[in-house]
Amino acid sequence: MGPPGPGLVASRKPGYPEMALAGLECGAVTRDTDKLTIRCPDCGADLTVDASTGEILFHKKAKQPLAGGKDFDSLLKGLDEDKARAEDLFAKEVAAFKDRDRLLEEKFKEALRRAEEEPDEDPGPRPFDLD
Repeated sequence: MGPPGPGLVASRKPGYPEMALAGLECGAVTRDTDKLTIRCPDCGADLTVDASTGEILFHKKAKQPLAGGKDFDSLLKGLDEDKARAEDLFAKEVAAFKDRDRLLEEKFKEALRRAEEEPDEDPGPRPFDLD
């Protein structure tokens, strides 16, 4: 396993390694006979650490609050902003599509004009003639 997680510092002393638990609240550490259960103060995850080696045995992520911890009004405001952004993007794409038709028409007319001015003199060999 890897080194101890955030907030944990393992000291490697001969014999029983002591765990220096930096910044942990009271009651955040539960001790069994051979493992420690620690709540990370940074992310709230539960870590199960082997008391004899200091290795992390198990990591359980903290439950995320519903809707990312936002209230209903802020979620509704976010939906309105997303809707306005989508409408703006749609309007830009419609304008670009209309302009695209005009540009393609101009390119086609220019290619037609050049084809009439400079016709191909030799059409080249046909694939059937190469056999």
